[in-house]
Parts: sequence; structure tokens; C-alpha cells
Amino acid sequence: MENIYNNTTSPSENHNDTILLEDQNYKIKINVIMYVGTCIIISIGLPLTLVTIYALYSLVRKDQVSPIYIINLLISDIIQFLFMIVWVLGPMEKMAGRFVDGIYDCGVMTSVCFMVCVSLERYLVIVHPLWYRYKRTIKTSVTVCVMVWVTTIVFNFAVFPWVDDSVVKLTISVFLLLPFPLLIFFLVRTLKALSASVSVNSAEKRRIVGMLVSVLLIYTLLFLPITVMFLVEGAGSDISFLARSLCRLLIRLSPLADLVLYIFIRKATLGKLLASVCCCKEESNDSHTSAVNIDNI
Repeated sequence: MENIYNNTTSPSENHNDTILLEDQNYKIKINVIMYVGTCIIISIGLPLTLVTIYALYSLVRKDQVSPIYIINLLISDIIQFLFMIVWVLGPMEKMAGRFVDGIYDCGVMTSVCFMVCVSLERYLVIVHPLWYRYKRTIKTSVTVCVMVWVTTIVFNFAVFPWVDDSVVKLTISVFLLLPFPLLIFFLVRTLKALSASVSVNSAEKRRIVGMLVSVLLIYTLLFLPITVMFLVEGAGSDISFLARSLCRLLIRLSPLADLVLYIFIRKATLGKLLASVCCCKEESNDSHTSAVNIDNI
């Protein structure tokens, strides 16, 4: 009787085992979807990104400054693609895994920074064209890019390894959340300036607005969910496995979505646009100065 008693499981234990098994099967299915989705993203995004970088590099060789930030944005996307390839290949040792995660975080953080740079550039072209015309140089853009890369590398490999994971998540979430009001501000101010501008044709207006709206949508739909997830986890709250997996899949879609920006940078004639806006500004300033002189007389 004693042996029979010891080998018999209670109904509650059987129920718990069933729930545990179902939960494991549920997570396995989600992981399979994540795996397949990541493979599709890599197979489509990586070759297209390499081709796009080459095409944009040809524009930089013609002394066009505007593609520099998008090229760096796509380089950060390649870093994310390489991380996805490592993730697809299988599990790694703990130290190697932390190193790869740090590289991936660098890619994500620099991606957000260069998205802000792209929007800022479009904002300056329309709202402050005279200042931008004389201040924009390839050297300045390269300096900004170097500062972005150095800052993210220092944070991920000199600061984050020495602090708690919850602090890391909270810091990254705050870092990723800061661009949100900036992107909205750039879009709103540019829309106001374009609505009052008569020197920019409707096609160019659509391309500029399309660029800014695309950046804002990419950030809102793909980056904002994981930012909120980090905030919640950093505060000590739990998130479901499905929600966590969905946020990670969305952030892996961001390198693929960034390719949309190439459509606007390739078709937009930034030099002509800047010249026309500047001429319009100079003419308005001249007429305003003449009016003031007449009044004074």
C-alpha cells in the first residue's frame, strides 16, 4: 500500500502538469513563428540594404550631404541583421550572448539616433534653409555620425555591463523615448513651413512630408512598443510572453521598414529644393528691408 501511495499522483498535480505542458507548447509555437519571421526578414532585408547603401554611396560621391545619415541608418540595420543571423543559428554561451546583445543594442540605439538626424535635416532644409545652406558639409555630417556611434558604443560596453539589468532596460527605454516628441515637432513645424511656402512644388512637398511621416510611423509602430515594454519591465512589472515576443518581432521589422526612406531620398532633388527655398527667403528679406527703409524715409 505504501508503494502504491507514493507512486500515485493527485488530480491537482496532473492538472498542473497539463497546464505546464500546454504552456510549453504555446511558447514553442510562438518561438517557431519568431524563427520563421526572422528568417524571412533577413533573406529580404539584408541584400536589399546592401544594394541601397551602394546606391546612396554614389550620391555622396557627388557631394550630396543628405544620404549620409540614411547610409549610417542602414549600416545600423546591417548590424541588426547580423544579430538576427546569430540568433537563428542557435544558442550561445553566456558571455558571447551578452556581447552579441550589446552589439544589437548599439544597432537599435544608433538606428533611432539617425532617424532623428534624417528628420532634423528635412526640418532645417525647410524651416531654416539659409542657415542650413551655409552650415551643411560632409565633414559636419560625418562628425555627427561618429559622435552617435561612439556614444552608443560607450553606453553599451563601458556603462551597461556594470549596472543591473533593470537599470539597463530603464535607461534604454528613456533613450528610445526621447526622440518621440522631437519627431512630432519636426513634422509639425515642417508642415507649417511648407503650407506657407510658394517656392516648393507640390511633388517636392509630398516627398518631404512622406519622409517625415515615414520616420514617425516607423518609430511609433516598431520602436515605441518595445520602449514601453522596457519601461514596464524596468518598473518591475511582468509582461506576457506573447506581448514580449510581438515587441521583439516588431523591432526586427524596423531594418526592413527603413528601406522605404530610400524612395524619398532618391527622388528628392535636395539641392534644387534648398536653392529655391533660400532664394525665396532672400527675396522676402530684401523686400522687407526695402519696406523698412522706405518707412524710415
